[in-house]
Amino acid sequence: MTIGDDMEIFIICTSVIIIIFIFLMWVASTYNKIQVFAIRINEAEANIDSVLRKRFDLLNKSIDVIKAHTEDENVLDSVVKLRSKKLSNFELDRMLYDGIKEFCKYKDQIPELKVNETFMKIDIALGESEAEIMAFRKYYNDIITDYNKIVKSFPANIVAIIFKFKPKLYFDGKDMDDDIIKDFKL
Repeated sequence: MTIGDDMEIFIICTSVIIIIFIFLMWVASTYNKIQVFAIRINEAEANIDSVLRKRFDLLNKSIDVIKAHTEDENVLDSVVKLRSKKLSNFELDRMLYDGIKEFCKYKDQIPELKVNETFMKIDIALGESEAEIMAFRKYYNDIITDYNKIVKSFPANIVAIIFKFKPKLYFDGKDMDDDIIKDFKL
């Protein structure tokens, strides 16, 4: 072996090590990008969860106020049934929508409720929560779009497959009056 042969082997080995290093840096960078989106998704889900909890609490508070003005014992029955259920944010949002429709029905049917201070505060807070949930849905869907682009596009999808990152559902403003509960799309 000559010095030239040793130098050629050194260059080849160094080149292979550099290529492997660059590849590993790309994998780490892609993984970290996906993780950043996963963290932002969790943050958005927590924000949505907080608003849904607020809506649920407001509807629960309204039950006693409504019962004081009606003989109906099944006031906001759809909300009462939610107390013992474990639901995803998607399902809870849909079920709370039914409760809000029922709340509005009582508001329209019982004129005394429109002058009840507690009831009106709840009504205003429910209206404000609607604006909040719409903003958080948009934020969530924007993050999901970016996340799904990375997870589904080549070559980043290779990293996603290796580390078991899967596309996530959008939090769509689907038709809440239909009977299809599992209509959220990828």
